[in-house]
Amino acid sequence: MFTRFSTNYMTLLFLIDSVLIQAALWLVVRLRFGVFGEQAIGATWVSHAIDTPAWKLHLAVGVLWTISFLLLDIYISRKIIRWVAEIQRIMLAHTVAALLLAGFLYLAQIELLRVTYIYFYLLTLIALLSYRALLRVWHRLRRHPNNVARILVVGAGRIGQEIIEEFTRQQWPGIEFVGFLDDDPLKQNSRVCGVRVLGRVDRVIEIIKRERVDEVLVALPSYAHDRLATLVAALYNLPVRIRVAPDYFSFAFFGATVESLGGIALIGLRDPAIEEFQRFVKRLLDILLSSVGLLLLSPFLAVVALAIKGEDGGPIFYFADRVGENGKLFHMFKFRSMIVGADQLQPQVNQSDDNGNIIHKNADDPRVTRVGQFIRRTSIDELPQLFNVLKGEMSLVGPRPELPWLVATYEPWQHKRFAVPQGITGWWQVNGRSDNLMHLHTEQDLYYIQNYSLWLDLQILWRTITVVLRGRGAY
Repeated sequence: MFTRFSTNYMTLLFLIDSVLIQAALWLVVRLRFGVFGEQAIGATWVSHAIDTPAWKLHLAVGVLWTISFLLLDIYISRKIIRWVAEIQRIMLAHTVAALLLAGFLYLAQIELLRVTYIYFYLLTLIALLSYRALLRVWHRLRRHPNNVARILVVGAGRIGQEIIEEFTRQQWPGIEFVGFLDDDPLKQNSRVCGVRVLGRVDRVIEIIKRERVDEVLVALPSYAHDRLATLVAALYNLPVRIRVAPDYFSFAFFGATVESLGGIALIGLRDPAIEEFQRFVKRLLDILLSSVGLLLLSPFLAVVALAIKGEDGGPIFYFADRVGENGKLFHMFKFRSMIVGADQLQPQVNQSDDNGNIIHKNADDPRVTRVGQFIRRTSIDELPQLFNVLKGEMSLVGPRPELPWLVATYEPWQHKRFAVPQGITGWWQVNGRSDNLMHLHTEQDLYYIQNYSLWLDLQILWRTITVVLRGRGAY
């Protein structure tokens, strides 16, 4: 967003990355074949002749890592605002480059011991992550005024407040909000989100000069956008950048994008909440873990199936319609934990709370069988959903697929939970499970979508193990 002060920083990162990668390669080769005296590929590795394998390897590494880092947006500042996002992107780009290097070594018939390859991979990754972490700490401890963009926000309403809160949460280095401008008399000479309201909008030129503002961020509500042209005209001769935050929050789901078509700005309000590379990695993880899980658990699943069949002779599996990503219906697999025909008795079980919300699950549901009580308490009944994951209908982590008749009662904002693949476990499960009925706590799913990362998925998977072992909220 703020290219003026971030371009130099991104260029510096590129140069440091390039030096560290080459230095790590040089160091690993010298340590492996110099200090330890290995001679598996000859002395050409310590030669400086331009036609040696060592020269070819350094060139290949430089090209492959540069391409990988550029294609995966390591140097796009807005995509590495959060430290977790930066870690993910570096690890992904570094791993992709390392795999490409392995292919290059094979095709070029360049011998390199596997242990040397692993040393290089680990040493480079540690170096890249470590220095970036130190830079973030340094930026927080030392903020020079010349490296800080001073931003004035026009509009102290909901949009302006959300912008301030988001930038504060992200802790982007090099940004200082000098204040708000707003025509609401109740907000004059007060503080909103910890930022001063400096005056009315018509004082914008005076305040820009007095506060040495670098950028103006217009956060006016939709009904006030007719003032935008006047504001831009008034600021035409001032050396400030002008950005506009449109009032589309109530319509957008997540990850709104802006693109240009023939000079016309188009705002995407329903773009996928998970980026393509994130979705690719998430799908790979789903296929790998679900395949391994089904293979290892197959004897145990067979025992559970026999127990269900032996109790009442009914079907082993329960196939239920559920609402998946983008509202698409699919058949979800579960071990049957209730009596045959339990769905027809659902209206007799449903209750309502004091606010009229439907409570469709309770701890003493009479439809649950004896085997069902055990497999529901231990979440064993959910294991067949690994087949749904393999089919691509679900993910290991995500909002839980909901019952169609409950979705029909949703308010419009609750449908945002279907913007990502639905999961076996999710943020809702590790924060209460049945104690917090998911259709009454959709905000937990929205938190997951807004803050999605591979690291968050791994955290949820790990916490799920603890929740399942405690058996909390499962019935």
